[in-house]
Amino acid sequence: MEIGLDIVEIGRIKSLARRTPRFLTRVFTADEIAYCRAKKRQWQHFAVRFAAKEAVWKALDRDGLSLKDISVSRDRRGKPGVLVKGRPARGFALSLSHSESYAVAVAVRR
Repeated sequence: MEIGLDIVEIGRIKSLARRTPRFLTRVFTADEIAYCRAKKRQWQHFAVRFAAKEAVWKALDRDGLSLKDISVSRDRRGKPGVLVKGRPARGFALSLSHSESYAVAVAVRR
């Protein structure tokens, strides 16, 4: 079993995206960007997905994998899942949470 954990300051993601406009398209898929932009508190959603990508990357221990290769999906009930290069990553459990200031993600690979 492999575990990955990451915590992100939401303000850091917001600031980085505003300073470097290409940041979002370099890190997030078009579907992730559309999902987050549709939310009232888009920066919490971007930040928690960033944390999830980092947590999954740590659990996979994959040096050749970029953050954009990893994306967060949701099933019909809203449960988060993991896609790697657009395909479902089997054997992953993903937990996401955020507050006003921080976003955290835990990825467990069985």
